[in-house]
Amino acid sequence: MRAVLLLLLLATIISVNTVAGGKNKKEKNNPSADSVGSECSDWRYGNCVPSNGDCGAGIREGSCDQQTKMMKCKVPCNWKKNFGADCKYRFGSWGECDPSSGLQTKMGTLKKALFNAECQQTLSVSKPCPGKTKTKPKGKKKKGKGN
Repeated sequence: MRAVLLLLLLATIISVNTVAGGKNKKEKNNPSADSVGSECSDWRYGNCVPSNGDCGAGIREGSCDQQTKMMKCKVPCNWKKNFGADCKYRFGSWGECDPSSGLQTKMGTLKKALFNAECQQTLSVSKPCPGKTKTKPKGKKKKGKGN
């Protein structure tokens, strides 16, 4: 009986902390959650502009009627920057190596478009085929002192 009461008390404490904890991670990154107090409901967002170079942390500007706001964002620094951080894709596995081009390819289908981004429904990405493992250079073997 005590164990049941203890579990019930623990569950109540956890649920109270969850409700009182404020915004969860999705709400913090959701632009519509920030504009709940605002009368504007048609926010438009520009592309993420990196602060330094062509990738990394940056700023995105949002506007609605006369209102504007700046949001932190991030542009990927790897092969994903070709289609941006606002287009989320589900990719299959890498295909076989094409010996004529020396590339492997995989296909992706659009999973989610963030901030009303214009995204391709499907896309293909390629990477160089993995090379053979490096072998040690062949040469004369040194003999030990005992031989």
